[in-house]
Amino acid sequence: MKTNLKILIVGSKSRIIHLNHFSHELEKFGIECKVIMDTDFLEKSLSLNLKKKIAPNKKLKILLNTFEPNIVLLDKISRIGKIFLDEKIPLFLLLRGNYWEELEWAKKTIYKSPLKFFPVLKNQKLADRIFKESSMIMPISEYLKKEVEMRYSKNKIAVLSVDGRDLSDWIQVESQKLTHPCVGLVQGLNIWGKTRELDTLQDVMRKLPNVTFYLAGDGIYRDKIIPKLKKFKNFVWMGNLEYPNEVKKFFSSIDVYLLLSGLEGLGQSVIESMLMKKPVIASNIGGIPEIVIDGETGFLANLGDSDQIVHLINDLLSKPDLVKKITTKAEENVKMNYSWKSITKKFLDILEKTHFK
Repeated sequence: MKTNLKILIVGSKSRIIHLNHFSHELEKFGIECKVIMDTDFLEKSLSLNLKKKIAPNKKLKILLNTFEPNIVLLDKISRIGKIFLDEKIPLFLLLRGNYWEELEWAKKTIYKSPLKFFPVLKNQKLADRIFKESSMIMPISEYLKKEVEMRYSKNKIAVLSVDGRDLSDWIQVESQKLTHPCVGLVQGLNIWGKTRELDTLQDVMRKLPNVTFYLAGDGIYRDKIIPKLKKFKNFVWMGNLEYPNEVKKFFSSIDVYLLLSGLEGLGQSVIESMLMKKPVIASNIGGIPEIVIDGETGFLANLGDSDQIVHLINDLLSKPDLVKKITTKAEENVKMNYSWKSITKKFLDILEKTHFK
């Protein structure tokens, strides 16, 4: 491994807590790291104040000149990526979701008007440059690796599932007062390609009137889905829960975890629910089957198949031996593959195979 290696890790506010864990683990191997939020170094696009536009770029230049990173690890497609490319700093891009499919869904919904679509085209050009000029693209699943290979086959590509968790932190905590038996869902409502699958929940709740379903999460598409679900007496919308403490309480309280998604890069909430020893039912889509091994670490449900989901929920609520078998195997699998130590070693292997030795 190259001595005196410095890595600048750049991500969004929602990911900082996890990127800091990754940074701390890398430092155990003698790598100096610095974690920043991209928004702290980007001008507000609608700002007319020239000083406010210049200040973030100047702030970033100072950081780069003082820290002098050998590598920038970018946790998302962001305008800040252009600056690192311009500065000729090797860029390692983490890809968490199907950027292209998410974009197509956005075009069909929130970016329909020409006025809103113009900046999308600009962002697409930037994203294309980031993909093409990255020293390494690191999708978080084999599913996403195939999506990248179809479009950027000339790039260096390596799977790195940077969805690790601190194993000692994700343990049972004080439970919330929920009505049992119950099924919990945790998911954002900001990408319609994902959110639309929640429509299936209507049929599931209709067929299981004695089971209460709790949905934690919020987003721009809440008005397209929440009102329909609220018509059912056995549905409770909890909005956004404070992360990670309230989310851990939620996982500690539910009987079964259900992820209904039409688009998923891997499934962070699945990893967390498995660590919390909750049986998982998840949509058979995207990278989810890489975590949920059907019948071993959880159960996969076909999109829109409410009968299958109802059958699986009934099984898990009535067969404690099955739950114990599934959750034990799932927890073992997650601890083996999604500890920060395991992920860091995989990342170091990737560096070894590149010119950063």
